[in-house]
Amino acid sequence: MEYTQLGRTGLKVSRLVLGTMNFGPQTDEAGSHAIMDAALDAGINFFDTANVYGWGDDKGRTEEIIGTWLAKGGGRREKVVIATKVFGNMGPDGADWPNHDRLSAVNIRRAVEGSLKRLQTDHIDLYQFHHVDRATPWDEIWQAIDVLVQQGKIVYAGSSNHAGWHIAQANEAARRRGSLGLVSEQCLYNLAERRAEMEVIPAAESYGLGVIPWSPLHGGLLGGVIRKEREGGSARAASGRSADALANTKVREQVQAYENLLDKHGLQPGEVALAWLLTRPGVTGPIVGPRTAEQLTSALRAVELELSAELLGQLDEIFPGPGPSPEAFAW
Repeated sequence: MEYTQLGRTGLKVSRLVLGTMNFGPQTDEAGSHAIMDAALDAGINFFDTANVYGWGDDKGRTEEIIGTWLAKGGGRREKVVIATKVFGNMGPDGADWPNHDRLSAVNIRRAVEGSLKRLQTDHIDLYQFHHVDRATPWDEIWQAIDVLVQQGKIVYAGSSNHAGWHIAQANEAARRRGSLGLVSEQCLYNLAERRAEMEVIPAAESYGLGVIPWSPLHGGLLGGVIRKEREGGSARAASGRSADALANTKVREQVQAYENLLDKHGLQPGEVALAWLLTRPGVTGPIVGPRTAEQLTSALRAVELELSAELLGQLDEIFPGPGPSPEAFAW
């Protein structure tokens, strides 16, 4: 496993991030524990979750599964960097309730305590804002975060799904307070969805944030989806974001060209999609969300995969980026 520093911090994290969203809804506790053990054995030390994962009536279940794994001991907590998120409603008895969501100081304080309890730990390494809260001023958010840092309950703060100007606004507010500010941004970014290159990634680089791409295969679109359709796995291969994208004729043609190109090189589409992200400026590591240990093994191969300049150029031809703003939309 390769490691890099998270943004401008001194924290060293693996270049693959273990996403846990499937733990609970798709993978039971025993299977989830097996995946985490395998990830740790492979050198992955960066685990990402969110307080709402588990979804529906089981919100918080994913953090609970991670917590029971950490409680097994064996140096698990000392070896991993735990990242979780706050924003979604975590009201009592699973009901939406005022002041149990978003980024008010009241909810941040309550949400941290809930996550710590479910995770069975005394601190969270990276506490991420799952979405921008347009109703709460940054001074209030940073006041709450500064208190939690002083209490030792969190170490760093990061953002997720924030625009470039949100990152700038957040870190300028933190600078005025003498606070560290955001150290990472978790955003939708992959070969098929490159709009983050216009402003989000440049803003993250400018302010020293590590970029953590989520949905690196775009919901399976970049994982050999057309090949799987031909092999009779269409129900699993094309669903959600992947199915929506394939309904677009141009996207389907791009994906077919992508799979044809990689067939010529004897490469696996999913592994190449991850390896491509590892070549991108500012990227700390993509989030991989395996449902099985076999899927984790496939993702691990991406770290060792070296893409030639020629292949990178061909991938750009198939999935061209938008280019930087304002040129991308102004000229």
